[in-house]
Amino acid sequence: MLDYVLIAVALAVTAAGFLWRWTVVAAITAGGTGKKQKRLRTLSTMVVIIGLYLLATRIINILFGPREGEGPEISIWPERTEFLGMDLTTTVVYSWFIMAFLIALALILRFTALRRLDERPHGLQNAVELIIGKIMSYTDSQAHGSGEFLASYIFTVAVFLVACAALEMFGLRTPASDIMFTFALALITFVLINAYGVKKKGVGGRIKALASPTPVVFVIRLVTDMAIPVSMASRLFGNMLGGMIVMDLVYSSLGNNAIGIPSLAGLYFNVFHPLIQAFIFVTLTLTFINEAIE
Repeated sequence: MLDYVLIAVALAVTAAGFLWRWTVVAAITAGGTGKKQKRLRTLSTMVVIIGLYLLATRIINILFGPREGEGPEISIWPERTEFLGMDLTTTVVYSWFIMAFLIALALILRFTALRRLDERPHGLQNAVELIIGKIMSYTDSQAHGSGEFLASYIFTVAVFLVACAALEMFGLRTPASDIMFTFALALITFVLINAYGVKKKGVGGRIKALASPTPVVFVIRLVTDMAIPVSMASRLFGNMLGGMIVMDLVYSSLGNNAIGIPSLAGLYFNVFHPLIQAFIFVTLTLTFINEAIE
């Protein structure tokens, strides 16, 4: 009975909002373009949205029955599953599917739209070359003199992290919320740091750089360098896991009222936030490599 009363209230609020907005828009059309009219138009639009939101949630509650918010089931460690006769975590399986998808997409683009590369690029080739140019320019500015070789790796890591985060929009756990996954990426960065340092200065030069400006700091610099993969892995893991927890809390606490609000929250936690984390990760990678070759 309460749901039907709330539906009537929602209809009344929506109708009043539409009437109010129609009156305000008519006044603006007649020549009233002041700040007050614009503010009233915004307020009336908000009233309409609130009325439609209440109406939609009550209709869903009647059609599918009440569903109160349930406590989220969140685990730091991902679930395990049987895949091709192997006992693996779901994040490993998802990462394999993402790699297969990205490889297939790259091959399709290479043998279709980018099959023949023109000296004067246009269309998709122009967009691809523009992206590659920006990445190479950025990597070269952060890791002076080494950006050309690092550009492909940096681009792959960025695309891979964004693709992993996109899984959350399909209700799947992102591989970046698995500490083993983030540690593997950070370990690759650690290997690149020392590989570029040795390539630039040699083994002796790399050791000498760690002992600069005095041999007293050698142990401290060594421990600091060893902590880099742990720090980068924990940073990426903590931020991605935090975003996943927030979205789970939103879904579980709203119940049938989870209409629109999770989508708005997902724009940040599933789109903007992963982009920021991917940018931070690749920037830290380039920064540490630049420090090793200076």
